[in-house]
Amino acid sequence: MTDPKNGTKTLGIKLPPGLHAQFALVAQLDNISLNVAVLRAVEQYVANKQSEPDFAKRAADALAEIEAEAAARKAAIEGLFGETPVPTTEKEPADDDPSKAKSTTRNRRSSTQE
Repeated sequence: MTDPKNGTKTLGIKLPPGLHAQFALVAQLDNISLNVAVLRAVEQYVANKQSEPDFAKRAADALAEIEAEAAARKAAIEGLFGETPVPTTEKEPADDDPSKAKSTTRNRRSSTQE
């Protein structure tokens, strides 16, 4: 949930009781709240991930996938309003053009006659 006052998101996490006790003790010894301790832990996790050798490629791949999905959704919405034809991924002939239609029955007959 986003807090509209400061633009932050709320995250609920479940911890095993023993880990929670240790976490709370460490935060208390550092004289910080659990919220600040979690924020620091998440920041450290993200920084560690960013330093991994393949992280930039994985992030670029994820971005390309997001952009492709967004483009497909945009085209679908535009197609609903007749603005742009919806792109197809398969190169199937149009149903209304009999000269380009596949003839699976004819292909089956000719293969059985041979």
